[in-house]
Amino acid sequence: MYNDAIYDFVAVGVGPFNLGLACLSSAVTDLRCVFLDREEEFNWHPGMLIEGVTLQSPFLADLVSMADPTNPFSYLNYRKQQGSLFNFFVRENFYLERQEYNRYCRWAVSRLDNIRFNHQIEQVVYDPDQRVYRVTGTETKQNKSFSFLAKKLVVGVGMKPRVPDCFRPASRGIELHSSRYLKNKPELQKQKKITVIGGGQSGAEIFYDLLKDSEKFGYQLDWVTRAPRFFQMETAKLTLEILCGDYGTYFHGLDKPTKQKIIEEQKSVYCGANQSLLDEIYDFLDASRHSNLPQVQLMPCMNLINVKQNNSDNKSADSTNGYFLQFAHTQTGERYQTDTGGVVLSSGHLYEVPSFMEGVFDRIERDEQGKYLQKENWSVDIHGREIFIQNAGFESHGLINQDLGMSCYRNSRILREITGQDIYSIENRFAFQSFEPGKESGWNPMGSGVPR
Repeated sequence: MYNDAIYDFVAVGVGPFNLGLACLSSAVTDLRCVFLDREEEFNWHPGMLIEGVTLQSPFLADLVSMADPTNPFSYLNYRKQQGSLFNFFVRENFYLERQEYNRYCRWAVSRLDNIRFNHQIEQVVYDPDQRVYRVTGTETKQNKSFSFLAKKLVVGVGMKPRVPDCFRPASRGIELHSSRYLKNKPELQKQKKITVIGGGQSGAEIFYDLLKDSEKFGYQLDWVTRAPRFFQMETAKLTLEILCGDYGTYFHGLDKPTKQKIIEEQKSVYCGANQSLLDEIYDFLDASRHSNLPQVQLMPCMNLINVKQNNSDNKSADSTNGYFLQFAHTQTGERYQTDTGGVVLSSGHLYEVPSFMEGVFDRIERDEQGKYLQKENWSVDIHGREIFIQNAGFESHGLINQDLGMSCYRNSRILREITGQDIYSIENRFAFQSFEPGKESGWNPMGSGVPR
């Protein structure tokens, strides 16, 4: 299946970011683009589509509205087409359930004719004669080779589950990650004891989901975090201004050590859980004090340092199958061990440069660890206008990289770079606060305290 037509761009990966780009691109006349994904269909984090769980961004952070609120792919139009806009109006809830957001994205996919699923990308190379990129791979449903030519690339492949180093030698290592939670849930609930490791949003969602069923199934439940407390994410309005283009521009201009320091300082903005969810957990525990709820323990300050599989045939009656977990208390230094039958690693995700990009490494700028060096326009190629990366810019652009609400801003910028036109006008000023005083502020620099 070789296509000799030259596309303006080929996009690899169809998650919410590239799907939003597909929706915004669909209204651009004479723009030829195709979107490729290895999965059989769209499903966003299917292992975490827990019933009743909501997004952390309001519905306006849909695929298109923050770039073009009149776009037919908006969430409001989706509700209108479903005949449920009035219900949404009456409900007065700005935060969508994750399952509903997934249904909305699948609706958008169904209305686009340039998305190709079952396309496993194997290699990207540059053809200097035609000055195009060739994207090749296998169409897995029919087991046929394919090839696409494009002037530019937009790569938006998903992030990989982060597994603690001490868990990698253990069997099923990555299978214990929260991204597989719903798949593993029936087996987990057969255990005598389950341990959820990680105090962030996904850890809180999983813990609460298991907590509500613990009396029914009779398992003990531990929730463990190395943080000094189970804390809520900061959501003050002025705090959330760091999720805007102004701050992204400021952050991109800082040096690497300063960025790393800032990211660590901002953990309370992106590593905690929703206040409403933490309150629900507390209220449930309080209401269950006089019920037959099995033992539940919440353990802050516990850093996982080692894990061993419990393969002994001579277990005590109270012992569980599964794992011996060893922790160090982050404040006292004391070490502890506990055994557990089931584990959920809510340990986040990390970005790895996909292997299919090796064929264009000579055209990509990377640091000493092999990570992309992204320019402010999200390009990584040596010319700064050909290869764009959607979701690898946490270290270069800060928190705006992973925020659904900022995806329209990024996609508008990428489309401007690809087409040379400001199709979706970008607001020049977002924030009330100034992250670095400008000339008009009356604050005159006296010398740089931070190397640039």
